Amino acid sequence: MAFATLKELAKRLNDGETTAADLAAAYLERIGTYNESLNAFVHIDAEATLAQAEASDHHRAKHGPRPLEGLPIAVKDIFCTTGMPTTCCSNILKGFESAYDAHVISRLREAGAVFLGKTNMDEFAMGSSNETSAFGPARNPWDVGCTPGGSSGGSAAAVAADLAPVALGTDTGGSIRQPAGLTGTVGLKPTYGRVSRRGIIAFASSLDQAGPMTRNVRDTALLASVLCGHDAGDATSVPDAPVIDWLQAAGRLDLYGLKIGRPREYFVDGMHPEVRSRVEEALARCADLGAEIVDISLPHTQYAVAAYYVIAPSEASANLARYDGVRYGVRCDNPSDLADMYTRSRDEGFGAEVKRRILTGTFALSSGYYDAYYKKAQQVRTLLRRDFDEAFTKVDVIATPTSPTPAFKLGEKTDDPLTMYLNDIFTIAVNLAGLPGLSQPCGMADGLPVGLQWIAPAWREDVILGAAHAFEAATDWHRQTPEGYS
Repeated sequence: MAFATLKELAKRLNDGETTAADLAAAYLERIGTYNESLNAFVHIDAEATLAQAEASDHHRAKHGPRPLEGLPIAVKDIFCTTGMPTTCCSNILKGFESAYDAHVISRLREAGAVFLGKTNMDEFAMGSSNETSAFGPARNPWDVGCTPGGSSGGSAAAVAADLAPVALGTDTGGSIRQPAGLTGTVGLKPTYGRVSRRGIIAFASSLDQAGPMTRNVRDTALLASVLCGHDAGDATSVPDAPVIDWLQAAGRLDLYGLKIGRPREYFVDGMHPEVRSRVEEALARCADLGAEIVDISLPHTQYAVAAYYVIAPSEASANLARYDGVRYGVRCDNPSDLADMYTRSRDEGFGAEVKRRILTGTFALSSGYYDAYYKKAQQVRTLLRRDFDEAFTKVDVIATPTSPTPAFKLGEKTDDPLTMYLNDIFTIAVNLAGLPGLSQPCGMADGLPVGLQWIAPAWREDVILGAAHAFEAATDWHRQTPEGYS
C-alpha cells in the first residue's frame, strides 16, 4: 500500500480488501520504521489511533462509509485536538491538552478520518525550515540533511515519505506551499475565510489559514471539500463564500481557453537556475495543453516581504501575550512576584525566533512607530491586493515558482534571519492579499523537488485545482518518490 492515493485506499476499504484497523496499523508501522530519521511526528498514540480505526470499521458495517471513512491523516501540532497534546512545538505549551477540537478537526472526525498523530512544525508556525521546533527539526525524505521547509515541515515530510497519505497544515506566509514545494508534494492554501480558524493556535490572525497537504491534486480536492465550510463560531469565516465542486474541478485534463499569467517579478536574478528552468518548462507544457501564457506585472511584489514581517509579528505580539504562565502552559519555578513570573515564564518557554517576532511586532505597534511601520505595511498590503486585482482582469490564473531554491541544508540559514525570511518571497503576497494558492511538483533541481505555484482570484480554488490537475495528468512528477521509503 506504500504511496497509495486516498482514492486507492478508499477502494480497498470499500471492496473489503482491507480494514481501517489494518490500514492504521500499516501506517503506524511505517511511522515506527522511518520517523526516527525524519522526526516528522512529535505526538503518537497508537492505541488511540487503532481505537478510532476500529470505530470506523464498526461505523462502515452499520451505517456505510462517510467521505473519509477509515482514511488516515496526520495533523500539524497547531490544531487543538482532544485526546492528545497540542503544543505548537513550543516549550511554553509543553504537555498542554485542549479541552475541545478545532472546527476542522471536528469536520474530519465527522467524515470518518483516523488521526495518526501530530506532526512537527516551526514553533508557533514561525519559521521556514522547521528548525525552530522545540522537538528539533523535521528532515526532508529526499535528503535528510536538508530541511523539508516550514512551518508545516513535519506534515510535508510525513506525506512525502508516506508516513501518512495526507496531512493537515496551516499557511500564514507560505507554510503549506513552501514545504510542499520542497518535498515534491501538493499543498493548498484556500482563500482566507474559506476554512474556519477556530481552534487553530493563532500566529497572525489576518493571515492564518488551514489547508490540505497530499501527493496529488485529487486528494487535495477531496480533503479540501471536507475542511471548507462556514463556522458561526469564527468571525473570520465567510458565511456566503461561493460554493464550488471540488472533485469536479480536479478533473480537468486540458488547458484550452485558460490564460496563465507569468509575473516578471517572480522570475528574478538570484533564483536557482534549475528552479527557473523547471518552472519555465512547466509553463511550456501548459502551453502545449492549450493555455495562453501572458506576461504580466505585479509591481509591488518587492515590498511584500517587508510588509509581511511588520504585519505578522505585530499580530503575533498580540496573540502570544496570552502565554504568561497564569492560565495554562509552562510556569517558571518559584517566581518572586507576578512580574518575575511573567518574565521568566515567557523567557524560558519561548524560543529565539518567537521572541524575535514578538519584540519586532511590539516595537511596530508602539507609540510613535505605529504610523511609520504597521499602518504603512497595511497600505502596502492594499497595493499588493490591487496588483492582483488588476492582473486578474487579464488572466484567469497566475503561475510562479513556489520557492526560489530547492531545499537547503539544515543549519544553512539559521544564523541569518533575513536570508531565511527571503525564502518565502514568492508565497507571502498571496496571504497578504487573502487569495488561494497551490503548490505542486514540476521537476527536480540538484536532485531535489521543485514546486510550481498557482494563484487564483479569491474563492476560485476551482481554477487552480483544474489547472494543477491538467498539468499533473500530463506529467509524472507527482509519482516521483524519495528512495528508501517503499
